[in-house]
Amino acid sequence: MILYHDSYSEIQNPDVKHSRSHLDFGRGFYTTPIHDQAVRWCEKFKRRGKQGVVSCYRFDELAYQKLQVLTFDQYSDEWLDFVMNCRRGKDTTEYDLVVGDIANDKVLNTVELYFDGLIDKAEAIRRLRFEKPNLQICFRSQRALEGYLHFEGSEVI
Repeated sequence: MILYHDSYSEIQNPDVKHSRSHLDFGRGFYTTPIHDQAVRWCEKFKRRGKQGVVSCYRFDELAYQKLQVLTFDQYSDEWLDFVMNCRRGKDTTEYDLVVGDIANDKVLNTVELYFDGLIDKAEAIRRLRFEKPNLQICFRSQRALEGYLHFEGSEVI
């Protein structure tokens, strides 16, 4: 499978230590199999006056059998609970890979409303659904990156 990562520079050797915490699936290296999604996400770098670069990787799908993997097939209560724990920095799981949908750009407002008890879980999930087809694969361990993700090249957007 081919995966893509958006950035302002080419990433030949990704690592977990340079990633931000408190994201949808926690600290990790985020990729997608959807090229258009990576290109769209490069726009944030271009708005900041930087170039957008999509790095391309070959993903060895044996990882699904060899590593600890959490997969969300749809937006669900379990997905929301996991995203909320990660965004609060309270995730204690040790998954190597987490696969699932992206929370939309209004996530912070929705999270605050949910945490404050102003909306219920069903409404939070409805608001967090991303309108366009999407998928993210988060590599949360260096072992997963080094063993199963192989750099193929990049393109400037």
